[in-house]
Amino acid sequence: MIEFDEITDLKQVTDSEAEAMCARLRSSVIDMVSRTGGHLASNLGVVELTVALHRVFDTGRDRLVFDVGHQCYIHKMLTGRGSAMDTLRTFGGLSGFPKPNESIHDAFIAGHASNSVSVALGMARARTLLGENYHVIALIGDGALTGGLAYEGLSNAGLSREPMLVILNDNGMSITKNVGGVAQHLAHQRLKPQYLRFKKGYRKAMSVLPGGKTIYRVTHKVKTAVKETLLPCSLFEDMGFTYLGPVDGNDVRGLTRLLRYAKDMEGPVLLHIRTVKGKGYPPAEQNPDAYHGVSKFCVQTGESLHPSGPSYSGAFGAALCQLAEEDRRVCAITAAMRDGTGLKDFEARFPKRFFDVGISEGHAVSMAAGLAKQGCLPVFAVYSSFLQRGYDMLLHDVAILGLHVVFGVDRAGLVGEDGETHHGLFDVAYLSSVPGMTLYAPSSFAEVATMLRHGLLECNGPVALRYPRGGEGGYHEDAGTVPTLVTKEGQGITLVAYGATYPDLLAAAEQLEASGCRPEIIKLNRLCPLDLVPVCRSVSKTGRLLVAEEAAAMGSVGERLCAGLAEAGIALKAVRLCNTGERFVPQGTVEQLRHLCGLDSHSLYEAAMEVWKHE
Repeated sequence: MIEFDEITDLKQVTDSEAEAMCARLRSSVIDMVSRTGGHLASNLGVVELTVALHRVFDTGRDRLVFDVGHQCYIHKMLTGRGSAMDTLRTFGGLSGFPKPNESIHDAFIAGHASNSVSVALGMARARTLLGENYHVIALIGDGALTGGLAYEGLSNAGLSREPMLVILNDNGMSITKNVGGVAQHLAHQRLKPQYLRFKKGYRKAMSVLPGGKTIYRVTHKVKTAVKETLLPCSLFEDMGFTYLGPVDGNDVRGLTRLLRYAKDMEGPVLLHIRTVKGKGYPPAEQNPDAYHGVSKFCVQTGESLHPSGPSYSGAFGAALCQLAEEDRRVCAITAAMRDGTGLKDFEARFPKRFFDVGISEGHAVSMAAGLAKQGCLPVFAVYSSFLQRGYDMLLHDVAILGLHVVFGVDRAGLVGEDGETHHGLFDVAYLSSVPGMTLYAPSSFAEVATMLRHGLLECNGPVALRYPRGGEGGYHEDAGTVPTLVTKEGQGITLVAYGATYPDLLAAAEQLEASGCRPEIIKLNRLCPLDLVPVCRSVSKTGRLLVAEEAAAMGSVGERLCAGLAEAGIALKAVRLCNTGERFVPQGTVEQLRHLCGLDSHSLYEAAMEVWKHE
């Protein structure tokens, strides 16, 4: 591991030293991620850019906002955290994303996409309002530029005239490549130091010479017409930015020079760079999507040391393919997460009914509403934490009209090493708040297929299935057709769970039985609307209740059950609601986080024993 235990001042580093440093950093990142897992290809692509940024700016004072933050590994290594990179994405270790409470050099949290320009503009305006002096930089990937929020920020930033720098990292994954030798030559000429100096001096001279302003306007219009024909910059310049680029984003010498010029320019500047995602590691260069987020792997071969097995995402995708085979109205939508949501086979088999909208969840929901309104059966597969961005459209465009849109809510509950920004702990609350919503929670692959079929073909209005990341627990049965099911009769205490927590509750029940307690166990298959009758009947008999769920406390199923019991006039001797609490849960393995939240089988056993013994 490259040793950067102290904050590294790169201001005096020569070009040749910077190039050597980039080689060391790239090698170190490959070695580190092979042992920790994480985001590889995106970080390999921004090595030179990050070094150049640190040669020109002081991130302890200047504000560098990443978008998305998974490209921050080199930045962390250059800001005193090199020796701690082996703890990346581990419980109690370094976050895989920028984190202000981890370092002053991390300006803002950045786990979701498309917000950097808006955040950076806010920082630039605060600087102006408070009379302070520092630079503000937004580093946005072309993938994040598929999100509508990015254009809202760009539009307002261009009009603001606030001095700030937006760096568009174009790695060819989203933006069409610019072609043509003339365009490349013209872009190169426009970025030469002598041209930039001439442009600045010419503008100043024309502003004071008699008739100079008229001459400047004419020559500027001619230059603009030629430039717009040959360069892809008109969009940004129309917004109010000074456009620079496109330039080689893997040339640390050239980038350093250009950043120094951009640093001194007035108003908003957009620097368009082209990088190679996965640069320097052949397997990642050849297949950057596969090496975007990786588990531990062998550096020599690129093969994963822990190949993934069957998953809920895969089960969802297979079930959806079967339904699409049966009904030509079925179509699938993803927001730049085809593989992650299990839709790769769907795209291959039904390409005309597959829609990848990019990182634009709000648009995906509204488009699904349009599909549903005209008679299709749209299914939007999306991570729980990403669907949060489509909540307004879910309410306004889907629910008010009662449109039949199905949501496959992937990564529900604790997701592990990505941490606070990616845990799916709030969907139970926000989906249950939507009038007319039907919400299912499968606990096995078989239940995914059963609930998806029922939700798609037999329900009306908006429907959602929430399921976890990864594979099944110890439960493999299919009880998906019954909303609320008493799976084991008992006395003394009622245990309630759903989804991924249900297998742990069964394991806790076995420990209880070994201790002399015979709990009654209830499995919730449908979380909204809740079928309270079996729960009321059970609690009337046992007098004690424990509800376990991987969800935030506010708006949890446990709260709703207690409210329903109170409304029914059923008194409780003791109750325990086991959930993730009123907090943001950090990164770690799912097992570690379940223990932290008291949701592993042993913790549930201990909590149930306290409730059972309470008089």
